[in-house]
Amino acid sequence: MDLLTILAIATGLSFDTFAVSLSCGLIQSKIKIFEAIRIAMIMAIFQAGFTVGGFFLALTISNMVESIDHWIAFGLLFFLGGKMIADGLFAKSDTRPEDITRTTSLITMAAGTSIDALAVGISIAFLNLTIWLPGLIIGAVTFLSSMIAIRIGKGVGKKLGSYVEIAGGLILISIGIKILIEHTII
Repeated sequence: MDLLTILAIATGLSFDTFAVSLSCGLIQSKIKIFEAIRIAMIMAIFQAGFTVGGFFLALTISNMVESIDHWIAFGLLFFLGGKMIADGLFAKSDTRPEDITRTTSLITMAAGTSIDALAVGISIAFLNLTIWLPGLIIGAVTFLSSMIAIRIGKGVGKKLGSYVEIAGGLILISIGIKILIEHTII
């Protein structure tokens, strides 16, 4: 697999994490650089880790994972997005939005957006290719994408006021629905 193909795959995989990271910036408009790096690192580690994990698990569980991966991603993102929407709709005006930087929230989002990376790792294994360079590139592209998205969301979030948590939840649910549709229709 050539470098251009790996970059294209990494870019495609990073779209979901871009949207989730954009939500993080929207919700936590006062996010500090350390928190942004932490979010981007968790997203990158999960994206690269699921790719490498899919590669090594390909021969033993590929059929099982392929048949349910989209449901897992949908469920995780729908749950977290629904919670964010409910919190945004029913929050008192003096409460802060969901702390998106909590480790449990980050892991849920990262896992939900990385299910496709598992499938990519499985595909790479079936092509009898090595995994380390693609895994590293996928992680790096995801990190950069997340950092850019957080910055964009941070800038826009200040202007959107109290609706940012609802918007973030809708983005997460939309990603989950997109993943579900891609795997059930296509």
